[in-house]
Amino acid sequence: MSGWYELSKSSNGQFRFVLKAANAETILTGELYTTHAAALAGIAAVQANSPLDERYERKSTKDGHPYFNLKAANHQVIGSSEAYSSDAACDKGIASVKANGPSKTVKDKARPVL
Repeated sequence: MSGWYELSKSSNGQFRFVLKAANAETILTGELYTTHAAALAGIAAVQANSPLDERYERKSTKDGHPYFNLKAANHQVIGSSEAYSSDAACDKGIASVKANGPSKTVKDKARPVL
């Protein structure tokens, strides 16, 4: 089984998606979006950009833990990782997003089932 996206609505009415690996671990968290359609467009941006090395920006938290942002062609951040314990773990996270990001599976928890 490969990864998938989960789309949900936050308590303030905005939308956010996460990319999950096959083991159900969250490997990328999207930005907040004001509309459902914009969140779906964010997922499409991850699907298109996640395979590309040049779209990953490695960063460090204030206390030195590595993490990464996935950026679109226009340099806007479309998703961020958790903070990792080492550069090697961060590299594995990037590899996981590259492998799972193209997934077309979206579990939409923001829309009620009719």
